[in-house]
Amino acid sequence: MIIDAHAHIFPDKIAQKASAGISEFYGGMNMDSGGTLNELLQKGSEAGVDRFIVQSVATVPEQVTAINDYISYCVDKYPDKLIGFGAMHPDFPDIQKEIERLISLGLRGIKLHSDFQNFAIDDEKAFPIYEASEGRLPILFHCGDPRSDRSSPDRLMNVVKRFPRLTVIGAHFAGWTVWEKSSELLGKYIRENPKCRIYTDCSSSLYAMSPNHAENLIRKFGADRVMWGTDYPMWNAKEELARFDKLSLTPRERELVLGKTALKLLGEI
Repeated sequence: MIIDAHAHIFPDKIAQKASAGISEFYGGMNMDSGGTLNELLQKGSEAGVDRFIVQSVATVPEQVTAINDYISYCVDKYPDKLIGFGAMHPDFPDIQKEIERLISLGLRGIKLHSDFQNFAIDDEKAFPIYEASEGRLPILFHCGDPRSDRSSPDRLMNVVKRFPRLTVIGAHFAGWTVWEKSSELLGKYIRENPKCRIYTDCSSSLYAMSPNHAENLIRKFGADRVMWGTDYPMWNAKEELARFDKLSLTPRERELVLGKTALKLLGEI
């Protein structure tokens, strides 16, 4: 089974604008796709992807409930294909209540992007999100930006130590553009604390490194902690699978990264 563990989707009427906004935020980086659910399913299915973890980021607290309703609607429409992660924002007025609601909607995690949302990962104002999610929901954190340290691996590590029962997923090998730092810091912690709840994904990373570099990162974290993902609409599944296929991994490592790690995290195996 192949699972895309990191895909963003938007309602059709705003998808193009949302994709353009992501491109602009990252200095005009090319966006492969338009950000619609139908395009994700079409391109993913053509590449052989079986399931998708889908989410969207609430850039302001007023977007939280609408995003959660939309992701839930999509999951209900394609229950065999989609796994939904909800939105949350540190400035949302009733975090506990909305997390209870998103759980009741069948959403199975939360996505945070502190650079979009203007807070540091370890800012105390985000602690109510972590407290309400600890032991219940994984949180997918965007990690890494050369322009700011708000999403740095150091700050993610602070959260891990403060909330040891919180399952965290550090996107982009837990530190986009600072991959060596993130793999040394978190990889060492994983080795020293094998029961910790740290995971990562390789989305928006393989394009920027050699196959050997990616192999080394996967092994520093451990393949049972790494998930494959596209960061759709940034990249498409066919392109990302082609990059992944260049890695010299063992059959077991491939199986874990392409799907089994995600299933383990979600409690399905």
